Amino acid sequence: MDRKQFNDFCAAFTGATHVVQWGNADVWKVGGKVFAICGWNDGRDAFTFKASEMAFEVLSQSPGVRPAPYLASRGLKWLQHYAEPGLSDKELIGQIEASYDMVVASLTRKKRNELGLA
Repeated sequence: MDRKQFNDFCAAFTGATHVVQWGNADVWKVGGKVFAICGWNDGRDAFTFKASEMAFEVLSQSPGVRPAPYLASRGLKWLQHYAEPGLSDKELIGQIEASYDMVVASLTRKKRNELGLA
């Protein structure tokens, strides 16, 4: 997956918004909360996403995947696909979908209704 494919994929989520922050990173949010980030890692795209407790434990040991800098150091369960072999595109898509779902689930019922996510 490249940055354009990442942005096109994230743009398709209901209620998703996009901002460019933190040194030209593409940051995707729903209800004002981040669910995915694409930024640079030594000249290459790196994809960051929220992970379940189990996914964090399993995937953080995979070559090319690591606890996300800054986010994971604060005790949050975020991972970053930053190098080969990392995750396949299908696996990365699944993790971004799961991240979106976790963030949506954390929103208030009122906010989900406002965004058409009830």
